[in-house]
Amino acid sequence: MTEPKLPTYDDVVAAAGRIAGQAHRTPVLTSRTVDEQLGARLYFKAENLQRTGAFKFRGAFNALSQFDSAQREAGVVAFSSGNHAQAVALSAQLLGIPATIVMPLDAPAAKVAATRGYGATVVTYDRYTEDREQIGRDLAARHGLTLIPPYDHPHVIAGQGTVAKELFEEVGELDYLFVPLGGGGLLSGTALATRALSPKTRLYGVEPEAGNDGQQSFRSGAIVHIDTPKTIADGAQTQHLGKLTFPILQRDVDDILTVPDARLVDEMRFFASRMKMITEPTGCLGLAAARALGDSLHGKKVGIIVSGGNVDLPRFAELAG
Repeated sequence: MTEPKLPTYDDVVAAAGRIAGQAHRTPVLTSRTVDEQLGARLYFKAENLQRTGAFKFRGAFNALSQFDSAQREAGVVAFSSGNHAQAVALSAQLLGIPATIVMPLDAPAAKVAATRGYGATVVTYDRYTEDREQIGRDLAARHGLTLIPPYDHPHVIAGQGTVAKELFEEVGELDYLFVPLGGGGLLSGTALATRALSPKTRLYGVEPEAGNDGQQSFRSGAIVHIDTPKTIADGAQTQHLGKLTFPILQRDVDDILTVPDARLVDEMRFFASRMKMITEPTGCLGLAAARALGDSLHGKKVGIIVSGGNVDLPRFAELAG
């Protein structure tokens, strides 16, 4: 079986057409406070306000909308810690496709409840001892389902690229752009849009310090596999980049940075207190990295993708209270 070819910016443009009227065109927010703190002009693409509370809806709807009639009838299966789960579940509901979602036992309760609320069947597993990808493949083979992985799929990558496409269309070219990194779907899609619309932008992926497989891979030139990282950024608890996402990152990304969990908590507090937004820890990776660069951003025009806002309120209070 041949690997699918790498998506291009033309695929991002096509995805934008498919998701129009289904995905929200999320707002780009600013904060005078953080601009003064960094001496820069920051633009926050608020995907925490996207349908299902995260950017993932874009890629999921783009992928499922291209199913043929046999695929639609048989159904879709996906594996996810929560945001891709909800995105596939809602997309499937909108398109009349049965959905089965493989989710970890310790996934945030709000994400599990939302996934079931969209009509999907949830199959649970232990993320530290079981292989979610194998479970997904087994279910697909056994029931004739189409597997849509959370990041390593050309239609998913193209859909996620619409986040950056919208950002550049609204604010123009940027000097820097910071993007959360798990498996690389958002970052690789963003890279396609960035190199087409703002080619001089310094593009950074940002991972939690405990889960720096992407940074290791980027700097070694080969995909590095790690154990499931223990981090509060559950959306970035991936073990490796994808066969499609990695070459795009190698080609189009300037570097991959990491930040400690404590910095994510600081930014959750900042977003809540100063910008009146609920963000999940993964959604705070970009701002945390921008702050870490400090003076190098002085006088620059900076983009921050806030990837999602799905966090249980008790957990949010525990972390940021």
